[in-house]
Amino acid sequence: MVSLGAVDTHFARNQLILFMREWYMHSNGQIPAYEFAFGDVNPPVHAWACWRLYKMTGRTREARDRRFLVRAFHKLLINFTWWVNRKDLEGKHLFSGGFLGLDNIGVFDRSRPLPTGGHLEQADGTAWMAFFCVTMMSMALELARQDHAYEDVASKFFEHFVAISDAMNTFGGTGLWNDEDGFYYDQLSVDGARRALKVRSLVGVIPLFACDVLTDALVQSLPGFKSRLEWFLENRPLQARLIVHADPASAGADGRHLLAIPSRERLTRVLRYVLDENEFLSPYGIRSLSRVHAEHPFDLDAGGTRYRVDYEPGDSQSELFGGNSNWRGPIWFPLNHLLIEALERYDYFYGDSLKVECPTGSGQYLTLGEVSREIQRRLVSIFLPDARGRRPVHGDDPRYATDPAWRDLILFYEFFHGDNGHGLGASHQTGWTALVVRSVEDLARERSGERRGRYTPVRPSVQISAVPHAP
Repeated sequence: MVSLGAVDTHFARNQLILFMREWYMHSNGQIPAYEFAFGDVNPPVHAWACWRLYKMTGRTREARDRRFLVRAFHKLLINFTWWVNRKDLEGKHLFSGGFLGLDNIGVFDRSRPLPTGGHLEQADGTAWMAFFCVTMMSMALELARQDHAYEDVASKFFEHFVAISDAMNTFGGTGLWNDEDGFYYDQLSVDGARRALKVRSLVGVIPLFACDVLTDALVQSLPGFKSRLEWFLENRPLQARLIVHADPASAGADGRHLLAIPSRERLTRVLRYVLDENEFLSPYGIRSLSRVHAEHPFDLDAGGTRYRVDYEPGDSQSELFGGNSNWRGPIWFPLNHLLIEALERYDYFYGDSLKVECPTGSGQYLTLGEVSREIQRRLVSIFLPDARGRRPVHGDDPRYATDPAWRDLILFYEFFHGDNGHGLGASHQTGWTALVVRSVEDLARERSGERRGRYTPVRPSVQISAVPHAP
């Protein structure tokens, strides 16, 4: 719907509302997962889509569709309650949501009972709930600008976000964070014993998505929220340490406060993997599974059965999880898009004070905004012709390189080969793969000098200059 909103925001808004009407949303608040199994669980990204569509309804706050935001917010409250009551099994702010849209990315089929017994404390499920919290907080703060009654619920989501973030980082000592590796992992909990499942996948990158920046100007304009925020900071010092405050002396800091799951140190440690071309960083975007597992697969013996996760950059090589299981190496646009957005929010807070090596080992240090542009360049390069007229999306098919009736036809595949960018899966997945439009627009604006942070990309082949008529 976010992609479609670039064409028709009215229709896209109506579709988002439709899924929260009584014909689809269960009376207990659950939103259906997909057409063949309404009862399964997908990531709770509906709130993010509503928030994005709301912002697309007008360039200024006054011009935006507030009525849509109010309608969506109240239904999303019901959905949030379903998540809290059904997926936090022990009431410890660690969630185990099941499938969560990632098929075979993990060791087990997460939609089914575990062969080991017990339950999973999921890094992605917990992070999605923190992401849900911070998005609902942003929506409530927006509504509170005109109706101060929303300040109460904004405070509730602020405190819930901090509680989830605290659990993810510290529960049982380290939460879902593994300090030895510098990464977030799912943990298998059986009879009180907890074991990290050390698979380096996007499951451990999703915690980066849950972040937002509050400014003093916003907080000062909402006295009820301000007083509860100050009370929380004073009376919950252990949890309050998770909130990072900008150095008042920093240029442009203007009283910014960062809400995020990872600390600055943990953020940079995770990004070392994300930006390593031997791990997640492909010439065409961020892989769903680290390439390191090609030589070092993860093995687990449970109940006399061996479970293995290894790197498969293309179509799944097994019939596990229904055969439609392609999350062990390929590039998927939805999570790449959310990572790009998150890096932009971190950059808004840290600015030039935080630079990371990109790619890891290259000796080139970029701000997080520049890193987001580099990822966008690599994603866009999937669809750009090389010197021979061949676009990675089409592989070696000569028709799309030389035949004038075919060469300008671009297919929006479901996902893409982790090493060569070849399109895989459904060939007309114009939904989430159409998110590439945002990257094309951003890079075109940067080329025209409208965006700051110009730099020379490491891979000249993925520059936007090959696009003749970028919007």
